[in-house]
Amino acid sequence: MTRRAYKFNFTPTGDQKALLEQYFGSARWVWNHALNMRSKAYKRRGENLNSISLSRHLTQLKKTSRYQWLKDSPATIYGQKLRDMDTAFNNFFKHGAKYPRFKKKLHAQSIRFQLDQRIIQNLFESGKKLKLTGLGEIDIKWSRLPTGIPKLATVSKTSTGKYFVSFSVDELILHKKKTGKSVGIDMGIKDIIVTSDGYYSGAPKYTKQFEKRLRKANKDLSRKIKGSNRWHKQRIEVARVHEKIKDSRLDFLHKLTTKLVSEYDFIAIEDLNVSGMVKNRKLAKAISDVGMFEIKRQLEYKANWYGKQVVKIDRWFPSTKTCSCCGQVHDMPLSKRIMSCDCGFELSRDWNAAINVLMVGNTMRGEIGSGLKAIA
Repeated sequence: MTRRAYKFNFTPTGDQKALLEQYFGSARWVWNHALNMRSKAYKRRGENLNSISLSRHLTQLKKTSRYQWLKDSPATIYGQKLRDMDTAFNNFFKHGAKYPRFKKKLHAQSIRFQLDQRIIQNLFESGKKLKLTGLGEIDIKWSRLPTGIPKLATVSKTSTGKYFVSFSVDELILHKKKTGKSVGIDMGIKDIIVTSDGYYSGAPKYTKQFEKRLRKANKDLSRKIKGSNRWHKQRIEVARVHEKIKDSRLDFLHKLTTKLVSEYDFIAIEDLNVSGMVKNRKLAKAISDVGMFEIKRQLEYKANWYGKQVVKIDRWFPSTKTCSCCGQVHDMPLSKRIMSCDCGFELSRDWNAAINVLMVGNTMRGEIGSGLKAIA
């Protein structure tokens, strides 16, 4: 059994839209109010507030006449927001994430509902219906039918005005058929991946494809009076272009990683420092457009689902500079696209690097592999 997440588009009714705007606004206020309290408490008294103390404070606020409106939204939404803030601060203190920020009305919105298992099980099993507190049944466009029963459901609204519901369920995911094949992967800009058996994926470069459209949309936005109706309309147009870029990139990467996990039982990749790489101002846009971190993330969880193995080799290993035939290390500037060694070996630098990645990966899993077999 594996925990699997689903995300579906849905179309709310007019009444549901109004309720959702109310819920989003209340949850946003609670987040901003709690963040302000936590920040001031730490600066002034060195006190660390948490979701429990803030939940008690919120209960007291509801009893006052000024904040009676807080009772109009489900209490579970506020509790989930406060837990999200605990997670955000934990990531800030322990994992080097950015300090939590205040939420704005114009940005994407999300709230999380706690589902009553006695009710949801009957509805979900009878016809895959989802009923949320206060909203009633929502009209979901089911692209596939989950087999498990969700416990929490997150409703989100994008910057372009689309509504989604997401949840996770426990499902039995069958392992893919074993192929007995191994592969090393080199990630780059010209080709998103190059494998040790000579496959070049190419790079769609979606940011560059939509660059003119994005530039025009931003230019039109700058000419509008901020806050006006036309400004809001154009802001959504800019968000649509960004959404198109993101969705196109994710679609390409999902197809690519699924293909790799289906064809190979063992995959070796480099543990690249992507956050450090994007600090190069000349290559930052191209590196971000590739989605290197997303490739690694997808390969890891899909390999775990389907019974395959992924290993990450040391980021300091000179895979590009090392000759995969004799092991000699060369100076390889970006302008040099062919690995030419004194031993007579000559191959594309990316293909050569992928072979080296596979050899190191085989060593890491206790095998003395010969990556040169991939050329044949």
